[in-house]
Amino acid sequence: MDLLLLLLQGLLLLPLAALLLYRCSPPFQFLCKVAFFNCWIVALATLLSPLAAFRGRSVENMRLLRAALLPLKRFYGIRMRVRGSEMLRLPGPFVIVCNHQASLDLMGMVEVIPERCVPIAKRELLYLGTVGWACWLSGIIFIERQRRDAAIEVISRTASAMRRDNLRVWVFPEGTRNPGKSMLPFKRGAFHLAVQAQVPIVPIVISSYRNFFSPKEKRFTSGTCTIQVLPRVETCGLSPKDVPKLTESVRQAMAEALAEMSMSDHGHQDMEQPLLGPGEDRDSPQGQGDTARSSK
Repeated sequence: MDLLLLLLQGLLLLPLAALLLYRCSPPFQFLCKVAFFNCWIVALATLLSPLAAFRGRSVENMRLLRAALLPLKRFYGIRMRVRGSEMLRLPGPFVIVCNHQASLDLMGMVEVIPERCVPIAKRELLYLGTVGWACWLSGIIFIERQRRDAAIEVISRTASAMRRDNLRVWVFPEGTRNPGKSMLPFKRGAFHLAVQAQVPIVPIVISSYRNFFSPKEKRFTSGTCTIQVLPRVETCGLSPKDVPKLTESVRQAMAEALAEMSMSDHGHQDMEQPLLGPGEDRDSPQGQGDTARSSK
């Protein structure tokens, strides 16, 4: 009996010990927040997939994924400042290219993603259980990066679908996560897609997370992130031979914007409290002008 009481007391003390460790240990806090992020995605994908299945594979299911991801910023106390969202008020199809730093990019993406827009993702994501199923049901386009012929075929089919179904496509042209201060060289797939479909390119730059998120330092606090939508780049009349120059010019514009954002944000990051106090959640910047939005 005494041993049982000791075990019960130990179990009761575990939550208190975990809370104390969470408050006092940044690495433990980092692991908890990353685990919660991943568990949230898996749980919501599992819950929402049956609902999405009634509609079948459709870009309209992206609304469900967006609704599932939007609350995350409140839990982490991350403030999203959106600039230039009016640049997304385009009636027809277009290609969005955005820098890629970490899985947190999902929170930035759902802040500004327009209607009828789907990301292009690596095919491996399709095999992640209910997450892959939810992505497939939402119309996300999967590409095999190791097979050039298959990738070219996907780009060709996507270009036709964009014109036929008035689709917008979101691409991370760096091809992999890059937490560094500068951008990696861009893959040309997104630019071949835009040229083949003869649709504009809309660059989006998300500011660095270094002030509040660092996997290397095991640090994940609250903070501010700026999302800058740049003016569209027309591709009408361009041909495949223009793609290398187009790719580099867009990358240069995005790199300059990232550098300017890093300088302007340095020294006046507005640190926010996570969702344990009062706050206000505002609507998406879709269809609005420049906004500064906070989730406190």
